[in-house]
Amino acid sequence: MRVSGLNRKKTMALPQPYRSRPTRLGRFRQDQSGASALEFALVAGPLILLLLATLQVGLVFFANFTLEGAVERGARLIRTGQAQNGKFSAGEFKNEVCKYLTAPLSCTKLKLDVRSYANFAGAGQNLTNPIGRDGKLKTNFSYDPGSGEDVIVVRAFYPLDIGSLLPSEISLSNLADGERLLVATAAFRNEPFK
Repeated sequence: MRVSGLNRKKTMALPQPYRSRPTRLGRFRQDQSGASALEFALVAGPLILLLLATLQVGLVFFANFTLEGAVERGARLIRTGQAQNGKFSAGEFKNEVCKYLTAPLSCTKLKLDVRSYANFAGAGQNLTNPIGRDGKLKTNFSYDPGSGEDVIVVRAFYPLDIGSLLPSEISLSNLADGERLLVATAAFRNEPFK
């Protein structure tokens, strides 16, 4: 006896009372509509933290390169004797260095330390720590541009306010007040000027 396609469907279908109805838990388990949102919520926190850390590291590197360029150009004034022949004071030399600073750095927080030595060996041994015992940047530095053929070390210190974008456990601050100390150094022998 052959069963037609129409009759086959009728014979396979179970009556309504015998069909298994999914329970609430079963329906919840089968529902896929919010899976992407939930997965993103799990990944979003670390992703945003990683993006903020990348931005903060980029800001620190950019600011440090800006400081190094300004110190290099300012140190040239000492190396060639322009600062000594022009009788620059510490403030005037700082103003010359500040001409080459760009955002995010400003001249108000810049500290310069200029020291002269007889030779390079002495320069390496007598550099002082710019951070005090309290963990903050010292405020008094020297300005001695030396004379012709002296060894000069120009150091620039800048406490960069990096804000509180990141938790303190992974912050880039290295000063007691939460700032990042940027340091740029130029060591050279003065030209034989008079």
